[in-house]
Amino acid sequence: MSVVPAGALPAGVLTAEEAAPPRPAALGPRARLLPSLAAVYRAQLSRARVARIPLLFVATFQSVGIMILMRGVVDGGGEARAVVAGSSVLVVAFVALNLLAQYFGQLRASGGLDHYATLPVPPAAVVLGAAGAYASFTVPGTVVTAVVGCALFGLPLAHLWILAAVIPLAGAALAGLGAALGLLAPRPELATLLGQLGMSAALLLGVLPPERMPEAVRIVRDLLPSTYGVEAFARTFAPHPDWAHVLGDLAVCGVVGVISLAMATWAYRRAAVR
Repeated sequence: MSVVPAGALPAGVLTAEEAAPPRPAALGPRARLLPSLAAVYRAQLSRARVARIPLLFVATFQSVGIMILMRGVVDGGGEARAVVAGSSVLVVAFVALNLLAQYFGQLRASGGLDHYATLPVPPAAVVLGAAGAYASFTVPGTVVTAVVGCALFGLPLAHLWILAAVIPLAGAALAGLGAALGLLAPRPELATLLGQLGMSAALLLGVLPPERMPEAVRIVRDLLPSTYGVEAFARTFAPHPDWAHVLGDLAVCGVVGVISLAMATWAYRRAAVR
């Protein structure tokens, strides 16, 4: 076999390299979840920092006011534990459920999802980053509400460290639900309405003692994601807490949080491609 120089070929005849179709350019590595999550979290935290003080004041003032009102009705015992635990978790519900539903509803209506869709970040990082940023604002208000509630009803402060588990687990469950409501609502007004209804459910079903509820209402209460965080926190006020039940409630709350965040991620993908 002889080798013919390329310059000696007739016009219109291409070499093998020239005839082959061009190879696509190599793509860069896909963005990993954790670095993307950290980037979205920092961005959301810096954007929401302006509303931090009013946000904390409103959420905390609301929960403390409810406990003061309930102080004239509830004397102590298991009902007082339910009121303090429910009011503390209500701070988380106000931000993670109500405000996050409004945020994602407005983001979808204004076309903000198109901006996130162009970024090389996984959909789960967008949902988790926004949920984590909003839930971070609930920590001071929840702690203040719990301390004030313990002082009002004479409950022990020894086990308030359980809030380090209750806040992120209940926050994840409620934030996932709030994000899903905001992303699935066809209009931002409806997302605001659904967020308000969800927070009202957390207020009525979480703060009021379950012993005074009808059986049908108790079943609805068991379906609310924050219920298990409230139950776990309320059990720690007992003289001898049943830690097996506390861990069981926290585990259920964590499982519900994973499911709700997965549902919010699916809702984000559905809304982003429309």
